[in-house]
Amino acid sequence: MSMTITKLHDHVGAEIGNIDLTRPLEAATFATIENAFYENSVLVFRSQDLLPEAHIAFSRRFGPLEVHILHQYQLANHPEILLLSNKTDVEGNPIGLVEAGRYWHTDVSFTEAPSMGSFLFAVEIPPEGGDTLFASQFAAYDALTEDWKTRLDGLKARHGLNKTTAPKFTDAQLALVKGVDHPLIRTHPKTGRKALYAGVFVDKILGVSAAESDDILAFLRQHWAKEEFVYRHQWQIGDLVMWDNRSILHHATPFDAQHIRHMHRTTVEGERPV
Repeated sequence: MSMTITKLHDHVGAEIGNIDLTRPLEAATFATIENAFYENSVLVFRSQDLLPEAHIAFSRRFGPLEVHILHQYQLANHPEILLLSNKTDVEGNPIGLVEAGRYWHTDVSFTEAPSMGSFLFAVEIPPEGGDTLFASQFAAYDALTEDWKTRLDGLKARHGLNKTTAPKFTDAQLALVKGVDHPLIRTHPKTGRKALYAGVFVDKILGVSAAESDDILAFLRQHWAKEEFVYRHQWQIGDLVMWDNRSILHHATPFDAQHIRHMHRTTVEGERPV
């Protein structure tokens, strides 16, 4: 059967069917997937049987892979894979990030060249809970009034980390993360579309008073993840979900910690936002 593409939401998300990511993809097939990614910002591949090598190989088709600063949570012998997991080792220490992303964010926006895309593979999942929410920042920008578009145009935001947003970081790791400034509205390098670019890592809006910065951030926090912008992904074992950090905010939801949630994540390098 031919590969299928099924929209999951008006603004964000599509499921790619009838494809086996363990096999090398022909150039034309990959180009179709890549175009669907830019159009939908989130792609879902169900029922995949991905060993780490295949996961890494598919991700790498989109660009060089990052190695996350949290080296203690890498998959053994595969530093490109970050573990999101509530499993523990024989001494009771967590082997992965236990409560990663319980807020609206775009991955590592606190770096000079934030991630292009993230690829998360479900190895074990709880019977309920642990969904991931994806909010289209293309749609969030498009829905702004002209007055708000004008007000935000040309502004930059300071992105950083602290113990609240990065509790698993050691003091030494936090010290390596310096504040970085990015446009509040960024232009997607492939599509030319404009998207809001903010999230929990934003400390303040630059070039305005503290009061105006607070006012803008208060507005954005109630706007960037309105229900009409959001696709909720309910995980199944064998799902690979990839998202475009340049046009998406995402948010992990809680689950009962007596159950296991064990995921593998790769991340493709990005470029400085403009």
